[in-house]
Amino acid sequence: MAIHPIEFRYGTAEMKHVWSQENRLARIMQIEAALAKAEADVGLIPREAAEIIEESISSVRSERVNEIEEEIHHDMMAVVLAVSEQCREDAGKWVHFGATSNDILDTATGLQIKDAIEILEEKVRALLKVLLNQAEAHRQLVCCGRTHGQIGVPTTYGLRFGIWASEISRQLERLHELKPRATVGQMTGAVGTQAAFGKAGIDIQKRTMEYLGIGAVDVSNQIIQRDRHAEFVMWMANVVTTLDKIGVEIRTLQRSEIAELEESFGKKQVGSSTMPHKRNPIKSEQICGLARIVRSMVEPELLNNTLWDERDLTNSSCERVVFPEACVLTDHIIKLGIGVLENLVFYPENIRRNLELLRGLNMGEAVMIELAKRGVGRQEAHELVRESAMKAHDTGMHFKDVLLENPEVAGYLSAGDVEDLVNPDRYIGTAVEQVEVLVLKLRQAYGL
Repeated sequence: MAIHPIEFRYGTAEMKHVWSQENRLARIMQIEAALAKAEADVGLIPREAAEIIEESISSVRSERVNEIEEEIHHDMMAVVLAVSEQCREDAGKWVHFGATSNDILDTATGLQIKDAIEILEEKVRALLKVLLNQAEAHRQLVCCGRTHGQIGVPTTYGLRFGIWASEISRQLERLHELKPRATVGQMTGAVGTQAAFGKAGIDIQKRTMEYLGIGAVDVSNQIIQRDRHAEFVMWMANVVTTLDKIGVEIRTLQRSEIAELEESFGKKQVGSSTMPHKRNPIKSEQICGLARIVRSMVEPELLNNTLWDERDLTNSSCERVVFPEACVLTDHIIKLGIGVLENLVFYPENIRRNLELLRGLNMGEAVMIELAKRGVGRQEAHELVRESAMKAHDTGMHFKDVLLENPEVAGYLSAGDVEDLVNPDRYIGTAVEQVEVLVLKLRQAYGL
């Protein structure tokens, strides 16, 4: 019986596979084989035993591991016994030789994180490409800029998408930087001294990780220090927060009163069980909602770094939830974001309507700057424009008409000047050029 929504509602098959019980068991046995080979390389165990161990792991079944765990109540030792059972001759006595449970378990986590990062990196790159495409396509689409929820001077949709693309590019940079810190394994023994491996301990750890294709810790105790994992979880919280921010903006711009854009709406899609007209931004809402769950994983993983002495077990049960949930939901959120952003529907007539909603008032800065350029002091120009703006607001007159009624303003600006100054298309600065430079830079940097 399915209980958790990840089982039936959220997440991709590829990310779920990474954190499945079957894959984790396969990774654990892969590590046991790599350890045996490394120990054989340095002469700690017989070469033939290492070869038999490697051959035997394919015969181990999760059902048998579970049976043993039910009896002995130790997950890692259950795997060791299950592998040993499959080894012919006496090779089974060399399984897990010198290692402690978390040498295997934490290294398995490192392999799983590596796989998860590869999936996430590919999707974040796809997300970046969509944002760059939208920035480029709409670089000249002038729209209202808003601060404090109020209409301000104009901006462009291209710049808005460009800002999001720039942020996602930084998320990719962070992912590249943290990857070698998060994807590591260890073979350090009971409390980190490698005493059970003898003087060959450093070499065994190095060789084992080389076989596995991940880095090795420099030093550790019984577990890999959780600052590494916390950094990865915080990265996931960071990237879903970027998408949360984008989702909030899409939801705002889809409000009926604004209606500048909307999520794509299927031909047979239903918006409400009782209001047939509804076209709700449900995917953006799902992004925003699930982002809260991913962010909630940050504190538990930070606390998993504050263990007693060389380790306790409080991190273990917590991470059985944190790692798969955070990865599956982050992957799901990014996939949702790609779909939403790629298929946005724009309403240019509403964008223009909102630009003109304030009857020129949103162009006050343009007028103030031009007055200052023509000899009116900046502070004086600000007050002249403010007074005209308040009058226009109170009377409902168009801002340009109020300006031209003011003899002080008319002494510096002609009717043609004012007409040009209240035209939002003429006051977007270098927005187009900024977007073009950014798009070229990021396409070249990431091969997009």
